[in-house]
Amino acid sequence: MTPTRPEHRDDNLMERFERAGVRRSRARDAILAVAIGCLVLVICAGASIRKAGETTPAGIQRTLLLAVGRPAAWISNQLPLHSAAHTFTAWLSPDVSLNGPGGFTSAPVAAAAATIPPVTADAFTPGDLGLPAAPRRQLHTLLVTGDSMSQPLDQDLAQTLDPAGVKVTRDPHIGTGISNTVLVDWGKLSTHQVQQLHPDAVVVFIGANDGYSMPGPDGKPVNCCGVAWATIYANRVRGMMNTYRQGGAAHVYWLTLPTPREALRQEIAVEVNAAIKVASQPWRDQITVIDMVPVFTPGNRYRDSMTIGGTPTIVRQSDGIHLNDAGSALAAKLVLAAIDQNFRR
Repeated sequence: MTPTRPEHRDDNLMERFERAGVRRSRARDAILAVAIGCLVLVICAGASIRKAGETTPAGIQRTLLLAVGRPAAWISNQLPLHSAAHTFTAWLSPDVSLNGPGGFTSAPVAAAAATIPPVTADAFTPGDLGLPAAPRRQLHTLLVTGDSMSQPLDQDLAQTLDPAGVKVTRDPHIGTGISNTVLVDWGKLSTHQVQQLHPDAVVVFIGANDGYSMPGPDGKPVNCCGVAWATIYANRVRGMMNTYRQGGAAHVYWLTLPTPREALRQEIAVEVNAAIKVASQPWRDQITVIDMVPVFTPGNRYRDSMTIGGTPTIVRQSDGIHLNDAGSALAAKLVLAAIDQNFRR
């Protein structure tokens, strides 16, 4: 007796396509689709590939991106499809339009960085001169911003200050950095934030994504890390600080980075933190640098946990970079203590 052929040849029921007369794609079809996609990408977004390579740190990835991006950008620039694609897809961007002033590469900013500013009264806190502190003002509005480091700090601050009648605006920009303007130019973004909100105080926690090369005074890229890179970074931070302080009308609280676990990131964090402290010097009366290193990583030695209230407590996330809920709650207490030096709530 001839064995009966099973109704289904495998558990995936793939022959249902054959029974229905539906054609299945072959490997050759997939390769053709990928090739067409690559061709469209080169024609419409060749310059984007090159720009990604130019903003990638030195290494094999940068070399490969530039090897593909430079000829792709040339091809794209010879055709009108790039501008058309940009116009047709502009509505997909969820970010605000940042076409206004304040960009890191704008002429006024570059010119200001080339001059030596005089020392002003803003460089001294009353305590520096043995004088009594200025009367505390009422805090009405607070902006909490930065990269992913500002979360959940922004939430912790809002939960404490909102019931006290303080309007807290939380404006994190995940994956961004001061040294990288591909996703957002923080020079323009800080200007936009101030124009829209005019906050009484600003809390900034950023730097986890930094370490990208930046144009030097001669236009050539300067790689991290070193004095030249830190100088450029400090000038960008100083520009943001000056924007946020609004001519002395607002107070800025800028957090340094707690030392990360990875050795390479530690090197970057040291430079970022040094640049923050140097950048704040002209306006120490209006800018408070809250140093996270002595609290979370004394001596720049990474640790996952620390003692809080007599109890060993994990304060870092598993990535070895960010603060977890417990760590963020502690950072929020430090920020609130600093705010209470200048404001009533």
